[in-house]
Amino acid sequence: MKYTVSIEIALPREPVVQLLADSAHLPKWLRGLVLHEPLSGLHGQVGTTSRVVFQTGKQKFECTETITRREPADLRGIPKESVVHFDREIVGEGMWSAVRERLTESGPEKTLWVSESEYRFSGVLMRVVGLLMPGTFRKQSQQHMQDFKAFAEQGKDVREAKD
Repeated sequence: MKYTVSIEIALPREPVVQLLADSAHLPKWLRGLVLHEPLSGLHGQVGTTSRVVFQTGKQKFECTETITRREPADLRGIPKESVVHFDREIVGEGMWSAVRERLTESGPEKTLWVSESEYRFSGVLMRVVGLLMPGTFRKQSQQHMQDFKAFAEQGKDVREAKD
C-alpha cells in the first residue's frame, strides 16, 4: 500500500524543519506517542535506530524506526532552492513501512510538506487490517500533519486537546 499526503504550513521552511527534527517537540504534535527513545545513534541522524511506542485507547503499538536519509545534515542556512529530505523505515509486528518526507519553500513564509508512505504487511491480522482499512493509515498521516501545523503555527499541544 502506498499513498502521499501534503500540507502547507504558514512558516518559513527553516524553522519548520528545525521543529520537526527536535525530539523534545514530538509529544506535542504526534498524537498517541508514549515513547520515542534512540537505541543507537543520535535522534534524527542517519542510521539512528529508535524504539517508538504509540497508544490509542487501550491498544499499544511498538515499533523500531531507523533514519535512512536526512538532507541536508545541517538544518541551518538551507539554500532556498534545496529540498529537505527526512526518510525513515519503521518495523513493527506484522508491518514494514518507509516514509519519505520532503519540505520545500512554497512561497514567502510558507513551507510545503509532502509525505510519501509505503506499507508492507505480513501475518494474517496485519494483512486483513491493510486490506480492510487502508484509509485509516492515510487519515492518521494527515492528522499528524494537521497536528504539527497547529503546533508550529499556533503552539497547540495535542496532549491538551479535548478529543
